[in-house]
Amino acid sequence: MATRFQGSPGETRALDAYIKLMRAANSVAGRLEPHLKALGMTTRQFGVLEALLHLGPLQQHELGKKLLVSRANVTLIVDQLVRRSLVRRERERDDRRCIRVHLTPEGRRWIRKNFPLHAARIADAFAGISAGDQERLARLCRDLGLSLSGDD
Repeated sequence: MATRFQGSPGETRALDAYIKLMRAANSVAGRLEPHLKALGMTTRQFGVLEALLHLGPLQQHELGKKLLVSRANVTLIVDQLVRRSLVRRERERDDRRCIRVHLTPEGRRWIRKNFPLHAARIADAFAGISAGDQERLARLCRDLGLSLSGDD
């Protein structure tokens, strides 16, 4: 459903695109969340484990930027994963204010086992659009994100 807002053509077009983007994102998340919930994991917790698997140990603030969450929220997410023995924190030697988050061996086993299943579910959720449209969507989302980087 398009917006009924009667603004300028640019506002109406942007609002319509925004509504469609958010509805699509919510639909995909709604498809994926039950599987993560069955694993006892939130989307953000899973995102931390995935980032650490593919990027290696990261500082907490780097995780926050990758997941688009506040410092307080990333601290809470990491606390939850520490309690489950899936990650561990380590203070940086050169700057004791900085904390680097590492996967534990148990966390590495868990995410290696579950990430391929999650990736397959994502592929299934996107099966309704062609490979070319998936690539175009990825480029458009990247371009939109980059155009906003640095904005407050």
